[in-house]
Amino acid sequence: MSLSVESPATRPAMLLRRRIAAYFVGGVDAVPTLVGALAQRGHLVHELSVDIRDGVRESSMVCTILLPSDETEHLLAHLRELPAVVSAELV
Repeated sequence: MSLSVESPATRPAMLLRRRIAAYFVGGVDAVPTLVGALAQRGHLVHELSVDIRDGVRESSMVCTILLPSDETEHLLAHLRELPAVVSAELV
């Protein structure tokens, strides 16, 4: 006689709203790359604002996205690897 034990179904990770800020150089030309980095990973962007000012070296992008809590640092690290990004952090 064999006994089988069913393991509980794996639950999908709970999605949390995270507010992310990325500071970047390159002005408006860098925005599609930043937004594309979020979209290619399948993150749902709920809010997005970009601040680009003439004569200022760094611009900023702030967005609110839904993602599992265990992916937050991975996403920030991915953004930091982009050539235009100076820094990325939770806000």
